[in-house]
Amino acid sequence: MPEIPDALSQIEADLLAPGGMFALEDAEVLGTTMPVFANRYGSLRDGLIAARGFGDREYLVFVDADTRRVLTFAEHERVVASVALCLKEQYGVGPGDRVAILAANCPEWIVTFWAAVSLGAIAVGLNGWWVGPEIRVGLEDADAKVLIADRKRIDRLEGASTGVPTVVIEDDFEQLWNYDLEAELPDVVISEDDPALILYTSGTTGRPKGAVNTHRNVIAAVGISFFHGARMMMLNPPPPDAAPVTPCQLVTYPLFHVSGLHMGAIAFMISGLRSVWTLGRFDPVVVMKIIEAECITGWSYTPTMLHRVVSHPDLKRYDLSSIRNGGGGGAAFSPALQRRAKEAIPNLRGSMGVGYGQTECAALASVNSGAELAEFPESVGRPLPTVQLEIRDEYGNVVASGDEGEIYLRGPMVMPGYWRRPEATAEVIVADRWLRTGDVGRMDAGRLYLASRRRDLILRGGENVYPIEIENRLEEHPGVAEVAVIGVPDEDLGQIVKAVVVARQGVELDSTELVAFCAEALAYFKVPAIIEISAVSLPRNATGKVVKEVLLDGVDLQFVEE
Repeated sequence: MPEIPDALSQIEADLLAPGGMFALEDAEVLGTTMPVFANRYGSLRDGLIAARGFGDREYLVFVDADTRRVLTFAEHERVVASVALCLKEQYGVGPGDRVAILAANCPEWIVTFWAAVSLGAIAVGLNGWWVGPEIRVGLEDADAKVLIADRKRIDRLEGASTGVPTVVIEDDFEQLWNYDLEAELPDVVISEDDPALILYTSGTTGRPKGAVNTHRNVIAAVGISFFHGARMMMLNPPPPDAAPVTPCQLVTYPLFHVSGLHMGAIAFMISGLRSVWTLGRFDPVVVMKIIEAECITGWSYTPTMLHRVVSHPDLKRYDLSSIRNGGGGGAAFSPALQRRAKEAIPNLRGSMGVGYGQTECAALASVNSGAELAEFPESVGRPLPTVQLEIRDEYGNVVASGDEGEIYLRGPMVMPGYWRRPEATAEVIVADRWLRTGDVGRMDAGRLYLASRRRDLILRGGENVYPIEIENRLEEHPGVAEVAVIGVPDEDLGQIVKAVVVARQGVELDSTELVAFCAEALAYFKVPAIIEISAVSLPRNATGKVVKEVLLDGVDLQFVEE
């Protein structure tokens, strides 16, 4: 069992106790019995209805240098009901139909999502970074009843038809918004295991697949995020004489990603939190201005976003002291980045968190934060309640504690499968509804440590080399801003290690010195044989992950950063 501070252990026991806020019970989920939260909503629409209690409090604030759009909880429900009625009456949308959304983050995206799921339909979040051919593939795959899209993304089709009735947000969405502001929310029956949404996997290699999340999946993910938030608040209560602080979350993830949709648009609405959303391409200066102006108390970020803020030369010009908590996922957070962040934003020292999850498990499986993260900075934490984690070998057998293998997980947040991909589903959803994640890791004293994606593993002369270990070492170097490690073919060893490194602003790196720096801390076979110093940022997808296929094969990055 993991060593847990006595105070935290007692808090978790109290929260999970029978009759408590997060009490557990066994339930049958798609034919398999597993623990679930006893107190849960039966559908996302139930969560929307419960948010009526927040009335005229601000729910959504979308802001940039020139624009500030605000929607209260009460206004949001009225507009959702109006849009839902229009989708039903004008576009024939009903239970099980797909409503595709292709747009930058905006209120219309979120309203359309809630309208679709309230109808029992399936909201399809198409990747807003896709180029024309990928958009066409996504539309064909989703087979949507209607498409809600902004003009910029429609223009990427270069005049070609979408093949589906289309509402252009800038031209036509006002008609849906004001269709009937006295309408009631739909009352169609929705079951827990009905599909609620489809999000496409990031596609860092191969063709993206549509991961289906049910109402149960999303509600389960929201539940474990609430559990984590409750335990952290109870562990670190504000001082008795502290001035009241109104929580306000900054969202910089795209809505077609689980962190933006599940944790931003959904969890913050159900919990009554005010959320502030950036518009357009990620800009660290804009983010710092918003944190200061909007008194942001919490921010969820990718490692790339966090690095761009804490390493920015103008960091000290902005007051970021309102930040009380921060965390993220999407890619690995190196110990070096964690230290830089805590130095730059001191309030993160006791509250910073890192998590692990996938679209296939509705965003979240484990979290490491606060004192535990400080003591175990390379771990992504203990599995959260209702989540079961195992490390298995290539034959599917559970390995000993401390041994590496593929991460398997199970719980009510695990997807039923990929949209219309039974063969792909069968490869990852195995007996008793265990999800094969494709990630390599180990469990040590009850905590999960990530090694790499299996496809990123480098096989050098019979030795397994995990890029993340080398990347973490190079990020310790004060002159390194970004790094990606890949395996390149070698006639003698099969593969050798190559690192692609980007220097921090104003720094000139020397590859020989970087090799020596690695050799001080890594076994000889892990030391890069090739170090390429790049003058441009590494290619990344919308979740902040490096698209290593571009580095390996020299193919063009098939995303348009927005």
